[in-house]
Amino acid sequence: MAAAHGDRGQLGLQPQLHLATSDQRDGRAPGPWDDTVVVVRVYNEASVVRGVIEELVQAGLAVIAVDDASTDASAREIDAAGALRVSHPVNLGAGGALQTGYEAALRFTDARYIGCFDADGQHQLSDLLAMVERIREGYDVVMGSRFLDSRTAMSPLRRFILRVATRVMNRKSGHRLTDAHNGLRLITRDVASRIRLSHTGMAYASELEEQLTSPDLRVVEHPVHILYTDYSRAKGQPLLNSVNILADTIAHRISHGGRS
Repeated sequence: MAAAHGDRGQLGLQPQLHLATSDQRDGRAPGPWDDTVVVVRVYNEASVVRGVIEELVQAGLAVIAVDDASTDASAREIDAAGALRVSHPVNLGAGGALQTGYEAALRFTDARYIGCFDADGQHQLSDLLAMVERIREGYDVVMGSRFLDSRTAMSPLRRFILRVATRVMNRKSGHRLTDAHNGLRLITRDVASRIRLSHTGMAYASELEEQLTSPDLRVVEHPVHILYTDYSRAKGQPLLNSVNILADTIAHRISHGGRS
C-alpha cells in the first residue's frame, strides 16, 4: 500500500488491539527488564514467530507484536506466545508497522525504553539485553552494528554494499555510524514520542535513521550478531535488500539534501 502512515485514520485503517488470553507478567516479582518493551513486526512469520516471542517473554520482557495483515497463522502464534498483538487490517509495510509499534508502546505501557526485534530469528536476545544495559548509562539511542566485531557472517559483496550505504548516510548526519539500517535498535520513550514516519514500506529506513541520529541525541552503537538462517535468507533476499538499502539511502540524501 502506497499511502503514508499518517493517512491511516482518513482511510479508516485503524489497528486492532488483541490481548493474550493470559498475561504472563501477572503475579510475578519485579524483574530486571521491566523498564523495557520490545516491538516485533510480523508479516507471515507463523513458522518462527512464536519461538522468537516466547524467548523474549520468558526472559521477562514485555512484547508488542504488530501483525501487518498476515495471511497465515501468525496472529494465533503471537497470541499463544503471550505478546500484546496489534493487527493492521491491510498491509502497511515495515515503516507502517514500526510506527504502530511505537505508538502502541507509548499508549499501553510505561516502559522507559523501546526496542525493535525481528520476527524471523535473525536477532539475538543476549545482544538486546546488553543494549538495555548500555542505554541505562544515559544514552537516548543504542544502534546495533554488524561491523564492530566479526560474529556476523556475510558475503564480501553484501559487506561492501552496506559500507557504502553507511558512508552515504553519514554525510551531513549528526553522528557517525558503522552500520546502515540495522533493525536491532533501542530508544528511550522520549525519542519514540518524536518519531514520525511518513513512509510505510522499506523507504522508511533512511527517514528513521535520520531522526534517530539527530545531533541533540546521545547515540551509541553496540556490536550485535545477525544470524542469517536459511529461513531468513529465503524470505528476506538479503543481497537484494542490501542493494535496496543503498539505493534508498542515496535517494533520501538527494531528495532531502542532508539536515537542515
